[in-house]
Amino acid sequence: MEKPMLNLVIVICYLCSSKLVLSGHAIESPPYRVVHSESEFELRLYKESSWMSALVQDTTSFEKATKDGFHRLYQYIHGANLNSSEISITAPVLTSIVPSVHGPAEYYVKLYLPAKYERTPPQPLVELNLQLDNWRSHCIAVRKFPGFAKDDRFSKEFETLVNSLNKHLIGKPAILEAESPYAIAQYNASYHLSGRLNEVWMDLSGITADC
Repeated sequence: MEKPMLNLVIVICYLCSSKLVLSGHAIESPPYRVVHSESEFELRLYKESSWMSALVQDTTSFEKATKDGFHRLYQYIHGANLNSSEISITAPVLTSIVPSVHGPAEYYVKLYLPAKYERTPPQPLVELNLQLDNWRSHCIAVRKFPGFAKDDRFSKEFETLVNSLNKHLIGKPAILEAESPYAIAQYNASYHLSGRLNEVWMDLSGITADC
């Protein structure tokens, strides 16, 4: 089970709304409000939300893990659940990465569940090995960067965000570490797992009172 630790998220084309409009289609996403803004990052308060999560192990590649996990989630929203329900595509697709000192990291690929399924989501078929992940309201620090979210790119943006946040938190007891768990979220108009505008997120719950 994923530990409640600091999370990073990279998001593509994320708007401050519970709806996105891409190529004429409304794409539901978790709602938030911006509570603080700097030139290098902003702080957002996200409301409670529910996600369906796919654990991927035995790989060292974020890109491969994301594709493998998303394939199972794609089946789920297209009827591979006990209700045979079709669930609308949402944004973002998250890939949480939890490092391990004993072997390869664990990857949790997640899809946000539409608000109408927050309390009673359709149960996935057992063979998909999916789990429901309920999020409490929490504070996220966000840094935007252009280009594709590749294995060799987002870690540098993460380090930049950590450095920026540590400057912001001067005089406060917590110092953020570059070894913290992180995640990557992606989407675009055609629902492929790639994009040209990204954001790094870091969960600041319990770190700062800004939210």
